[in-house]
Amino acid sequence: MIAKLKFVLGLCGIAVLMTSCPSGIGSKLGGSLGGKPNSVNIGSSSSVTGLAYNQKAGFQVDKKFTGQLIGPNLVFIEGGRFTMGSIEEDVMGTHDNIERTVSVQSFYMDETEIANVHYLEYLYSVQKDSTLDFYEAALPDTTVWRNDLAFNDPYVEQYLRFPGFRMYPVVGISWTQATDYSMWRTAVVNQNLAGGNAKTKAPKATKTGAATASAATRANAPARVSIESGRILPSYRLPTEAEWEYAAKAMIGTQQQDENQANQRIYPWDGPSLRESSGKSRGTMLANFKRGRGDYAGIAGKSNDGAIITAEIYKYAPNDFGLYQMAGNVNEWVMDLYRPLSFQDFNDLNPVRRNDKLDKASRYDSKNNNSLIDNKSRVYKGGSWADISYWLAPGSRRFLDQDSATATIGFRCAMISAGLNK
Repeated sequence: MIAKLKFVLGLCGIAVLMTSCPSGIGSKLGGSLGGKPNSVNIGSSSSVTGLAYNQKAGFQVDKKFTGQLIGPNLVFIEGGRFTMGSIEEDVMGTHDNIERTVSVQSFYMDETEIANVHYLEYLYSVQKDSTLDFYEAALPDTTVWRNDLAFNDPYVEQYLRFPGFRMYPVVGISWTQATDYSMWRTAVVNQNLAGGNAKTKAPKATKTGAATASAATRANAPARVSIESGRILPSYRLPTEAEWEYAAKAMIGTQQQDENQANQRIYPWDGPSLRESSGKSRGTMLANFKRGRGDYAGIAGKSNDGAIITAEIYKYAPNDFGLYQMAGNVNEWVMDLYRPLSFQDFNDLNPVRRNDKLDKASRYDSKNNNSLIDNKSRVYKGGSWADISYWLAPGSRRFLDQDSATATIGFRCAMISAGLNK
């Protein structure tokens, strides 16, 4: 565990060692949205004290700031009010996601699920720069494909590493592994912005798990660009359940005049159908899911969703926020701890469920196997290639231990939109 902290927190230290933002990083690393600054114009001196800015050894203000840089693969999600919760019939009888109105701040989200090639890049970096223990802890559980009564054995060896699957969503990833990946990605993206030249020693982990750098390390470290500069990307992370559900429903596509919306959405698209309703693609499936018992893709020559198992991450059309595969293909981990009464307890602004807040794990008696709910129960959403259409509704929710993995759960990352108050 200490070795793991050394690597991940060490990379987080690298994340802020920057000297400039070179061009050529990618088309999405270019500045603020719409070409407009996110902040008011800053003069050469303080409007409240009259003291001059940017004098030698004085208070420094970056007047060239034009907005948060947009990280690779991220799509802007304008925040707002929406009705969170399931509008499907509660066939499972859980009553754990009853409708209520909440508001979500603007944020960014990956336009696709994290693919095998993306995770292999992570493994390559970990293997080169970290301990063997951490590398082994980061490996996906490829045995999730194995089934004693099914011949899925080839996927155990081939799915993660064979080039034919490189753009398929990574699976066999636990919530903990997805969280570690997000931390690594933050560090690497920011290091890439710095030109890849920033290096520092990993902080030492204390007995409490916190990391602190030695005096020698701090003295020898390159100059750090402060957060005030605006040239540091905020952290990649798993989206909250509210963010994920808001982004999946994409109600912006139903917007009319003022605050009127044409309809509610069962799925990330309009209408109750799971097929394209018009045009040349009429009748084709809108997501990758299990249509019925034993029917994963239809018949040869007339495949209904084109995928026996998972599909490539860009396989289907995006929703109205520009996000791909927000229904089907693989379920996705979200940040939230699972509690059946979250809809009743948490805040109506940027809601999230944290450990042992209001509804403690001790109430559920998981130690005596009278409940599966504890402080490691994490929510996943979206439905998968092996799920029936009921689970494709953004309001449906399930949970699994944060250290468990399956062949039907993957993830994507999110990031705060800092200073854009919409």
